[in-house]
Amino acid sequence: MTSSLIPDRGEFIDALRALRNGRVLVQGGEGSNSFVLDGALLHTAHRPLVHYGLVHEFDNPAGFRGARYYRLSANGREFADRADEAWRRRPWLERMAVRLTG
Repeated sequence: MTSSLIPDRGEFIDALRALRNGRVLVQGGEGSNSFVLDGALLHTAHRPLVHYGLVHEFDNPAGFRGARYYRLSANGREFADRADEAWRRRPWLERMAVRLTG
């Protein structure tokens, strides 16, 4: 990843929330840019999650061959807790604006 920006903050906070709730991030395979979380394709949130070490890969023998599976790391969980708290403190209209604009 060449940029440390989070292009879609709404998608990012939703991804953190799903991961906090025990969901698993699935990469289509080695080198694939297709990441799915809770049945939805992540367009940009996977890049900062992986880049900053907020998720770690784990072995899933019951999973699909070639797919890679990720859960929140310890640092990721701490970050997700702080980010969710900060997100909830923002006014509703500001959160809606962020979702509309990224």
